[in-house]
Amino acid sequence: MNVTEIRVADCVPFENYPFKIQDNSDMEMLIDSIKESGVLIPIVVRPKGKEYEILSGHRRIYACKMAGIDKVPAIIRELSRDEAVIFMVDSNLHREGLLPSEKGFAYKMKLEAMKHQGRTSDQVGQKLTSVQALADSSSDSKTQIQRYIRLTFLEKPLLDLVDEGRIALTPAVELSHLLPEEQRNLIETIESEDCTPSLSQSVRMRKLSNDGLLTMDKIFEIMTEVKGNQVEVLKIPTDRVRQYFKPNTTYRQMEDYIVKALEHYALYLKRQRNRDSR
Repeated sequence: MNVTEIRVADCVPFENYPFKIQDNSDMEMLIDSIKESGVLIPIVVRPKGKEYEILSGHRRIYACKMAGIDKVPAIIRELSRDEAVIFMVDSNLHREGLLPSEKGFAYKMKLEAMKHQGRTSDQVGQKLTSVQALADSSSDSKTQIQRYIRLTFLEKPLLDLVDEGRIALTPAVELSHLLPEEQRNLIETIESEDCTPSLSQSVRMRKLSNDGLLTMDKIFEIMTEVKGNQVEVLKIPTDRVRQYFKPNTTYRQMEDYIVKALEHYALYLKRQRNRDSR
């Protein structure tokens, strides 16, 4: 492939790009690396009018903008929309730490592109469904891929809770079958009662929804019931601690950080007591 230099300003994100670009420590390292050595691995783009649509390299382009870099090495490929979707998804799915929502929308985009192309038996040499063909080219099973795709039917606040680790994948899949209005009612209850549904609660709500019986009162009743072996939870308003964390830090990451900080502080106090007792 021929590598050519193109202007960073001429590069535009892929339409409906399913992956998030986060300002975290990894991005800071990438920016520093580009400032020092430039972009070592060319991005991949396809022509889009007078601009170039990014297929691989969204994070590098963002880092270039932050580093004040005007031009970037690129490989220009002439691809159809479906070919571009498949290439874009395959170029990003290998990344570590992908959020459930990122996988869901990425798999959905690739599956639709494969269906448009009729890529089933001709791709793998035997008669398979598009989902199975997709599974054969990824690290996730057919069932897991279907679960991730179901997440794309969640209202955004619920999907955010999945990404934050506050709702697990399996109950989230059950909730994805609720009607949009029912999901919004659930979101309102989650926010007012500061609770998230368990798998059994999610299954019950899905069944009531299927029967047309999932009212706001029923959601509230299910969500406020006392759970067996319920663990007491210490609640700290996010605005009291957000200033100590980088943007896009999840609740689970905050919790882990606070616990570690308390462990270090407890160790510090123990050492102080030992010194004072001498």
